[in-house]
Amino acid sequence: METALPISSKVSLKLFIHKSTNRVLFAEAGKDFVDFFINILRIPVGNLITILKPDIMLGSLVKIHDSIINLSPSIRSLMHSGLHCHPSNGVKEAPYLVMDDLEVKPLSTVSLLTLFNEFHVKDGDLEEKVVEMGRDEGLKLLKASLLSKDVLTQVFQPTVKEEV
Repeated sequence: METALPISSKVSLKLFIHKSTNRVLFAEAGKDFVDFFINILRIPVGNLITILKPDIMLGSLVKIHDSIINLSPSIRSLMHSGLHCHPSNGVKEAPYLVMDDLEVKPLSTVSLLTLFNEFHVKDGDLEEKVVEMGRDEGLKLLKASLLSKDVLTQVFQPTVKEEV
């Protein structure tokens, strides 16, 4: 049974790229992006394995999942019947600041000024880039969020190599 990601249309993100490092410093996003991640957090771990496919999963989670669902057809249907994504009720229709590691905060002038100071952003050192996030990008974000702390950079600036 194919499990759907909780995204049915394109979601717009405005990325702010730190030119000096070519990394995504933050993104400006709307309620629809926050809703997407609220719905991701509601997905049972077993369903994440189905969504991400074994070839991109690390560790033993796939073996545990496969061995349990192969015990009985009733267990398989029980594990895959728990996915119910509902629109969120607690998120306001407002702009949000999404950090490279996917930390989400309300967007405000104070939060931007603090961020610019923290990352030593000089005048003219930010580049704006608008991207559309559909199902494929949602899957990439989900995978990157399990493996990396610079998620937006990994997905939307793939030429940047993660430092080890």
